[in-house]
Amino acid sequence: MGVEYQPNNHHHNGGGEEGKEGHFDSAPPLILGLQPSALVDHVAKVDWSLLSQIPGESGGSFPVEIEELEHILGELKTHILSSPNDSTASKTIAGGSVANTIRGLTSGFGLSCGIIGACGDDEQGKLFVHNMSFYGVNLSRLRWNKGSTAQCVCLVDELGNRTMRPCLSNAAKIQADELMRADFAGSKWLVMRYAISNLEIMHAAVRIAKQEGLLISLDLASFEMVRKFKLPLLQLLESGNIDLCFANEDEATELLRGEEGANPEAALEFLAKHCQWAVVTLGPDGCIAKHGKETVRVPAIGESKAIDATGAGDLFASGFLYGLVKGLSLEECCKVGSCSGGSVIRALGGEVTPENWQWMYKQMQTKGLTIPSSGK
Repeated sequence: MGVEYQPNNHHHNGGGEEGKEGHFDSAPPLILGLQPSALVDHVAKVDWSLLSQIPGESGGSFPVEIEELEHILGELKTHILSSPNDSTASKTIAGGSVANTIRGLTSGFGLSCGIIGACGDDEQGKLFVHNMSFYGVNLSRLRWNKGSTAQCVCLVDELGNRTMRPCLSNAAKIQADELMRADFAGSKWLVMRYAISNLEIMHAAVRIAKQEGLLISLDLASFEMVRKFKLPLLQLLESGNIDLCFANEDEATELLRGEEGANPEAALEFLAKHCQWAVVTLGPDGCIAKHGKETVRVPAIGESKAIDATGAGDLFASGFLYGLVKGLSLEECCKVGSCSGGSVIRALGGEVTPENWQWMYKQMQTKGLTIPSSGK
């Protein structure tokens, strides 16, 4: 119904000089993402045998050294699944959970967004900058560092489940003492993802963001991260500084592991004690969310079979945040999140294609939700 996709091709400077001096070339982005290291995703559909060879459990995300990453990339060629009609069995794009959410907010929902972080002066760094700036993400808070850009291999199995092995060692990374109030001034939201390796910079960012009056959104990252580093996570949540928390079913259950009745509903109640908004996504079963005394359950939208679940939670967050910014009800925020989360699983990688944004706008129309002006 007259829904046209127009990527926001507003090119912003990707250089870090402005960031260092705290002078920016445009109005502050409404939403900022903290991704200390820019990241490039190598996404591929692979057979089960490769997944059985790599260390760690399948389905999660766990860091590896550069040698292991290169080994996995070397093995990909012999394990990629492709069919005669499938020329997109692998792709390389700007990645990282926060980058996926920010790119989705900018390209699909038309909100002004920026990224705070650092990028290496290599080919991967150039690819990250080109991909994000193509969609209009403000990169004036991205610093250029000597060194390599972080990479992650995302292995997608035949059922669409993804296993991630990021390599962050020696990668270009912004440090806690490099953050300035000018990075945050005038913005409304800060989007973060929990990672023990980024704990110091997260605490610094939270401190400055709160001084500047920003609301803070936190994604729990992976069940492995919650399991191995639960105490600092609980301290972060209990600080009262996290306004919105996203967890998937595995992360939510892990949060309360060992306690009686450790299930997504109990985890939602726990998160809602510490955060204004708490959301637990349940994959094909939709999501549950709580704000104040209100609790809602919203079913998933679209086909149950995912081509690739990479970015589903990240894009759900894009839709939910868009809903909050636009003053929608809790249930409507969840519905928009379900539409955007459903849009990204229809193709490989955490980047939504123009056709799938069209699909999302149609889903939103069907549900009686207002389509973003970028989609009209």
